[in-house]
Amino acid sequence: MLSKFTPKHPLSLFIAMLAAGLASATASAARPNILWIIIDDMSANFSCYGETLIETPHVDKLAETGTMFSKAFVTAPVCSTNRSAFITGMYQTSIGAHQHRSGRGELKIHLPKGVRPVPELFQEAGYYTAITGWPNKPRSNKGKTDYNFEWDQAMYDGPDWNQRQPGQPFFAQVQLPGGKHRGKDIEGFRKVSEKAHSIFGDNVDPNKVSLPPYYLDDRILRQDWAAYLDSVRLTDKFVGDIVARLKEEGDYENTVILFMTDHGISHARGKQFLYEEGLHIPLVIAGPSIESGLERDDLVEHIDIAALSLGLAGIEIPKRMQARDILAEDYKPRTAIFAARDRCDETVERIRGLRTDRYKYIRNYYPERPHFQPNRYKDAKIIVQTLRAAHEAGQLNATQELLFAPTRAKEELYDLKNDPFEINNLASNPKYKTRLERMAKRLDSWIKRTKDQGDESEAMYESDMAEYRNSKNVDPVQGAILERNIALMKKWATEGK
Repeated sequence: MLSKFTPKHPLSLFIAMLAAGLASATASAARPNILWIIIDDMSANFSCYGETLIETPHVDKLAETGTMFSKAFVTAPVCSTNRSAFITGMYQTSIGAHQHRSGRGELKIHLPKGVRPVPELFQEAGYYTAITGWPNKPRSNKGKTDYNFEWDQAMYDGPDWNQRQPGQPFFAQVQLPGGKHRGKDIEGFRKVSEKAHSIFGDNVDPNKVSLPPYYLDDRILRQDWAAYLDSVRLTDKFVGDIVARLKEEGDYENTVILFMTDHGISHARGKQFLYEEGLHIPLVIAGPSIESGLERDDLVEHIDIAALSLGLAGIEIPKRMQARDILAEDYKPRTAIFAARDRCDETVERIRGLRTDRYKYIRNYYPERPHFQPNRYKDAKIIVQTLRAAHEAGQLNATQELLFAPTRAKEELYDLKNDPFEINNLASNPKYKTRLERMAKRLDSWIKRTKDQGDESEAMYESDMAEYRNSKNVDPVQGAILERNIALMKKWATEGK
């Protein structure tokens, strides 16, 4: 039976005590601090998850003293849509926040009635709410939010939980750059490797890296993956630093630490796609009331952190919230997880999928477009440039050419047990007809039940593209690429693609 924290004091009594300035250390201990450590662009490449080329002692320690989820998945494989989902405990498709970096222009996105960001709920319950980057001293940076909807910045009291009142519990988010440490080119790889060497005395050897079979075995791709693993080591060190601070300040024993990434590795088939490399993430929870040394292999969605955190704090979980308290004693495990990918920057897309314990079903709404559509962000990465050059030179094998398919199947079905790299699409195999139809119906039901808001309006696209064009980070070369891609998206739309 899973354990669940039960407050020693009724919530209303605690708030009244806090308002009157009478909160005692005992009352504070009754409600744990909740600390989210959220990492950018990183898959489950930690030694507790089976990575053998590096050691990650601090995350491993969290897993040893807490609960590790081996089958945790995001509902969106890109930053802003993912973050919009977990901060509300809602599918991004249900709240209209599913287009990456949307609502940033003249047209805004507002949350549906009854849907609220989790920090607001903690704040109303008497918690000090904080969000920060790491490491930065003093912690004056409020950290990454990247939400696609309009929100009140006052829902965060500040960047550092040490500013709270005596006896007041805190809800905090620490944002780490994770896989972004390695940058997008050789210079970025060099910097993160040198930093790892200066801290650990060595860095990952590119010659020892093992790449997935759908990537070219190339020197640059090996250097990138080695630098990525060094960024995992740096992330693990920062986790250790955070835990050390909690212990130093006397907060460790009463703090539930939740460690998670916002999606998988930023690579050609990872970030932005619904394959395992983009969806599968680490999720480790440790602290008071959390069962220690437990590895759970049931399917969980990243939005569930919203509900379980409220549950740990004794705060009522909103009835409309789609997240589930996976730590509750009466929790019934999911039999499938659902995910969606939509527009990423200027690149228009719509993909939906579901994953059971063994099978993955993916539906492509724009099958006439190439699998790897032009995208200014991804195309700037040297690993993608290397893959494209190899494709144009005819140097890729059949598996690697999947990345550059000129069109896509409307449906994809993979047997993850026998095909963990999702290479053999079974959708057209007669033996799997019944399974394909069953999973397709299940996806249809989810889309209808959760009120998936589907394609973006032309007006919203134009509004956000205007914001992209006006960005200070767009130089003339990048601006030309952006305009070319926008024009291509519009051309394909008029052609019915």
